[in-house]
Amino acid sequence: MSAGASNLVLRLATAAVAVPVILSLLYLAPPWAFYALVLPASLVATHELLAMTHPTDPVSRAIGVAVAATSSLVVYLFPDDPRLLLTLLISVPVVGPLVTLARLGKLETAALRACALGLAPLFVGVPPALLGLLLRKLGHAGPGAVLLALGLAWFTDTGAYFTGRFFGRRKLYEAVSPKKTVEGALGGVVSSLVWAVFCSLVLLHGSLPLAHALPLAVVGGSLGQAGDLAESLFKRSTGVKDSGAIVPGHGGVLDRIDSVLVTSVVVYLYAQWVWNTRIG
Repeated sequence: MSAGASNLVLRLATAAVAVPVILSLLYLAPPWAFYALVLPASLVATHELLAMTHPTDPVSRAIGVAVAATSSLVVYLFPDDPRLLLTLLISVPVVGPLVTLARLGKLETAALRACALGLAPLFVGVPPALLGLLLRKLGHAGPGAVLLALGLAWFTDTGAYFTGRFFGRRKLYEAVSPKKTVEGALGGVVSSLVWAVFCSLVLLHGSLPLAHALPLAVVGGSLGQAGDLAESLFKRSTGVKDSGAIVPGHGGVLDRIDSVLVTSVVVYLYAQWVWNTRIG
């Protein structure tokens, strides 16, 4: 069996385990149970990102994970308190420079480490909490909304992979991700459209109109792929192949949720500002 085929088998086996767990938590368990899954996943992913920028500084990594945990809990538990959310928004970025001053290390990488420590808790720690909010706040539409966000990432990724493998010719962004192609990206967006239609008609029982689902799929599918490229940028600039090895066939947790970090924000903001079923 080739390396590519072996990796695909591992991916399918991992999905066969993960998908039933996620569906059970969304449809059979109380909302906090799903958040109890995504919180540690987001903290592992935060640690993986900081391991790229702080490979020899476990103390700074631990501080970043602690700030990410605090950020996630504040967003999930107090989404309607503007004072807490504003405090979070303006204080977390300050942590990076202050911690870096206290743990200077190599001056040449200090700016990178300061920015990464100020970014990671918000960029990686908060979006998964938004999935928990969608589930908790949207009532009967909650599970479908979460699956919409997850599918806009994962179905797009799968569609892009197979389309690029069989039809890819033109490089999409070779400096950041040499294997990605324009054709693959377009195939990913088509897959996101199919998933959004399925969610609209089946999972959300028409509460998300097709007239909204289609543009949401284009935006979510496109930006989700940009999130994937952003993580590739982090890895390539720090000389890392995979963010980790915790997920068989997928690398690290961050490798698996890089697109979800973006699609969860897209779906949450849509639900907050446009969707008839408003959060809160």
